[in-house]
Amino acid sequence: MSDSQQSDTKPAPQFDWRWKAFDDLTNVEVYEMLAARAAVFVIEQNCLYGDIDGLDRDAWHLLAYSSDAPGATLAGYLRVLLPDAEEADIRIGRVLTTAAFRGVGLGKAMLERTLSHIYAQWPGTPIRLHAQAHLQAFYGAYGFEPMSDVHEEDGIPHIWMRST
Repeated sequence: MSDSQQSDTKPAPQFDWRWKAFDDLTNVEVYEMLAARAAVFVIEQNCLYGDIDGLDRDAWHLLAYSSDAPGATLAGYLRVLLPDAEEADIRIGRVLTTAAFRGVGLGKAMLERTLSHIYAQWPGTPIRLHAQAHLQAFYGAYGFEPMSDVHEEDGIPHIWMRST
């Protein structure tokens, strides 16, 4: 690679990973989490739905902040719901990458970090997610298999997937 090619190559962004129970989130983190979910799911995807569903309080939250930009900028987010009286599986949901951080491998890094944590903390527990259908191959690469037909939710094709 020539020197001019090297100078055109951007370094991979660095992230500050925060894995927290709801009660450990700061007010600012909750605000940024909800703002990002509204920006991606409601505004960008044009879906009017009840995002505040009462499940966040019992969830674990993974927040990825860019440590390259001045000030902490929320780049990615997801939540993990643990098994309860109604659901035997761990559920991964609300997975998002903010617009400025798409295409840099953040989704892959978030999923790998999340699965590693789940396998260490809750070994042998099946994991389920409700993926947008176009991401089926992405999740399939991590062992998730379809457990439903493709169906529409809020005008977007989705599929339930599970990993055991």
